[in-house]
Amino acid sequence: MRVLQRFGLLTLLCLALSANAQGPQPMAQDPVANKRAMLLAEELRCLVCQNQTIADSNAELAVDLRRQIREQIAQGKQDSQIIDYMVERYGDFVLYRPPLKATTLLLWFGPPLLLLFSFMFLFFYLKSRRQRVEQAPMSESEQREAQALLAEAAGEPK
Repeated sequence: MRVLQRFGLLTLLCLALSANAQGPQPMAQDPVANKRAMLLAEELRCLVCQNQTIADSNAELAVDLRRQIREQIAQGKQDSQIIDYMVERYGDFVLYRPPLKATTLLLWFGPPLLLLFSFMFLFFYLKSRRQRVEQAPMSESEQREAQALLAEAAGEPK
């Protein structure tokens, strides 16, 4: 009987030690760590969805990235270390707000430049169209047709 009690106590002790060896408790009990994880997840882009942060995405990769963030927070890493790890692994594209550097210039200035060139094209196109219309006089048959249409619109007989 004593052997059975010792075996039971030894089993309970092993279970308690293995539970503690698994690492820190889930982050659901730590609201500060949860807040940090959510703020970091809002700074990273989902590589599958591309128009969502990993905080907003339900893609498997986004879930995995959120898990990695939680694990690194549990390991005691700083936010900058976690971001650096993600950028090293996935590149600047993983950042929802990529830094301004030579490789991202087109990303930052491409849309405004495209909009500017579109407005310039529209302006010059409309200007040249107006000049073509003003410079091309109507022939006599076009003038008679225009007079007939105006007279018809005014209600005058032909």
